[in-house]
Parts: sequence; structure tokens; C-alpha cells
Amino acid sequence: MNKFDRVVSILIVLQSKKTIRAQDIAEKFDISLRTVYRDIRTLETAGIPIISEPGVGYSIMPGYHLPPVMFSQEEASAMITAEKLLEKMVDPKTADSFHSAMIKIKSVLRSDEKEAVNNLSDYIEVFRQPWAAEKEEIQGLQKIFKSILDKTIIEIKYRAAYNREISEREIEPVGVFYSNENWYLIAFCRLRKAYRSFRMDRIMVLKLGSKPFKDKHPVLKEYLSTLAIEKDLKKSVVRFKKDSTRFVESQKLMHGFTHEIELEDWVEMTFLSHSYKNMARWLIMFTHSIEIIEPMELFEEMKTLSEEAYFHFKK
Repeated sequence: MNKFDRVVSILIVLQSKKTIRAQDIAEKFDISLRTVYRDIRTLETAGIPIISEPGVGYSIMPGYHLPPVMFSQEEASAMITAEKLLEKMVDPKTADSFHSAMIKIKSVLRSDEKEAVNNLSDYIEVFRQPWAAEKEEIQGLQKIFKSILDKTIIEIKYRAAYNREISEREIEPVGVFYSNENWYLIAFCRLRKAYRSFRMDRIMVLKLGSKPFKDKHPVLKEYLSTLAIEKDLKKSVVRFKKDSTRFVESQKLMHGFTHEIELEDWVEMTFLSHSYKNMARWLIMFTHSIEIIEPMELFEEMKTLSEEAYFHFKK
């Protein structure tokens, strides 16, 4: 990246964040701190009102803003791809808000960029798995975001998966994540007095409450990282024949997949799950296409299921 492009990119980063450290700029653009200081002085010389706070970082004076002059073709393509994905993955309100934002973004594109973006839209489509929740079933992403920012509780009616009972709860949201074709809400449940995961298509009613919450909850990324090291999780190592792995990809995450190693004719996968019995019920469908490396308990569960199936269908 030449100096002009880098300085413009640093300006865009400064406008996108409240504050940013010189070290973060250096790492982002793979430059030295000395170069960062020179580039910041270049921006200041050009009349950009940059505020420097020792020990905090750089920021731009409130109220000052320069709109982006142009987008690259790759950036415009990425925006269209994101729009297509969000159409299928989020609730209608969030999809409408993103569509509105895209209209504003497209308004600053050059005429040739607008034409390219409009043409590309016809060449991208996103399909959902048949079991995935429809976006109309997803309740209130925007309300959740507002609750997190305002630190006010959310009131929900939630349908449990195992017994279909509906419970009313007051929760303090930590964040949301998307996995296996579903959105999940992590929150502190005042009813259970513990952190819980709520699949969002099972939330029947969601509304913002008026009660504030003061407890400092963990950052979502930190909370999710603790799930992988829970003491009650059981480790399984399984080898799959390479020609069978295409059937594994869409399901492995929901069974606690952590990582894999590619061997000559096999792919060795490691899982962390709560139950060897449930793990065995999933693996039994692969019959002779797998090998159980560890533990012996999983092997015994597989053996028991196989024998039960044999004697049942032998009749």
C-alpha cells in the first residue's frame, strides 16, 4: 500500500472508532510506530482535527466527518454479498435497516460502481437448510442490541425444546451469535440465576423492560471461550473416511467439534460433548466409515447401539 492510500485508510479507521491506539494502527497496516506518527502528522497538516490523548490513543474531534470518496470493486462486491446473507439470516427489522443503510452507501458510489453493484446482485443467491429457522421466526435483534447498550432487562416468553413448556423470564443480555443456521442469545437469567443460551426462534415474545441492570457481565467472546473448557464436557476423537466427510460438515459443530487433522485416507476430528450416548447415536449413521480412537466408553456405546439394532431388526 502506498503512502496516500495508507493515510486515507488511517483516516477511515479513525472515523470508524471512538479512539484507536498507535500500536493498533501499526499492527493493522503492518507499519512501524514511527511511520504511524508521521502519517498522523500528515493528516493534521491537511487540516484533520485529530485529538491525541497519551495512554488512550487518537480520535477525531466530535462533529467532524469526511464521507468516503469511493469504494473499490471488491468492497462493493462484499457489501452486496453481505446484503444477500442478511436477507436470509436476520429478523425483518434488521434486514430492513441494513437495506436502508445500503441505499445510503450506494448513493455515494460513482455511476460505474452503481452499475456494477446492481448487476452483481443478480449473480448472488443464498439458500438456507430446510431445518433452519425462517427470519420471521427470529424475535427482536434490534431490541436486544438496544438492551445491551442501555443496560435494561428484556422480558421474554421462551419455549423449551425438551418439553415444549413456555416460561416467562427476565434476562440481562450478554450478546448474540450465529451457529448451525440459528441465532442464539446469551443472557443472565434472573429466574435461574445463571447464564443461559436461548435459541432465538424459540422466543415467543420479546420486549424491552424498564428495569436497569448493573451487573457487569463477561464479554460475549470471553463467555463463549469458557464453554469449550467446561469440566463436564467429554472428549471424543473419531476418524472419518475422507469420502464420508461431506456428510459430516453440516452437523459436526452441533456435536461439539473443535478441530481436525487430515491423514492419508482419513480425517481425524476431536469433539467435546456432554454425552457419549448422544454422540454414539449420531455416529452410528456412519457405520463402517468411522473409527473410534478414544475413549473406550464411546466405543462401548456404539457397540451397544449396534447390538440393539441387530436384535430388533432380526425378528
